[in-house]
Amino acid sequence: SVEIMRVAATIALMAGSAAAFAPAQTGRVSTAVAAFDSEIGATDFGDRTVCWDPLNFVGNGDQARFDRLRSVEIKHGRVAMLATLGYASTYGNDYRFPGCEGFPGGHAAVIGDSAINTIDLVLPILAICGALELGVFKQKEGSFPGDLSSGAAPVGFGPYARDEADMVDLRTKELLNGRAAQMGILGMMVHEQLDGKPFIFFEKFTPYFLGPVAI
Repeated sequence: SVEIMRVAATIALMAGSAAAFAPAQTGRVSTAVAAFDSEIGATDFGDRTVCWDPLNFVGNGDQARFDRLRSVEIKHGRVAMLATLGYASTYGNDYRFPGCEGFPGGHAAVIGDSAINTIDLVLPILAICGALELGVFKQKEGSFPGDLSSGAAPVGFGPYARDEADMVDLRTKELLNGRAAQMGILGMMVHEQLDGKPFIFFEKFTPYFLGPVAI
């Protein structure tokens, strides 16, 4: 319901505020976290970069834990970027994958009278994700988190990563875009529930990459 979404949004904002104003850790913890100041995605303060970790997830300086969390963050970011693209390009129009022509867009796909049958919705998602996770996309040993080039279908940045500087630049852009997409898809879902307008700044949204459509 709208009220539940409002409460959830309020709690999320409060949690974010608490994290932002949490007292800085000192001593051993800050020294340990400093080990990650040179990692991509660190906060740039102009004269220095800092691994901003107010909730102390990697306060002990554990590299393995950092790599695991970074891998999870990148994976969530990739899913969120696809979700944002899919949400924006299917909401209010008839663009669908073959076999999904009757699926409604937005929350109507999972909530309400027109919601898709749970089996029809969940099983294909689990099957595809399971196949990709277990048999296709494999983390390359000894490489950076999110490098899935050792699976059955290697993926990477292709010809755009001409040297190490290009690789760092592309990895940073992917990480930051993924962070933005996670907030973006959350915002669209919340606003669709609040007032039926997921695209906050537009009454209508035309996915230009798919051609003109009337929404």
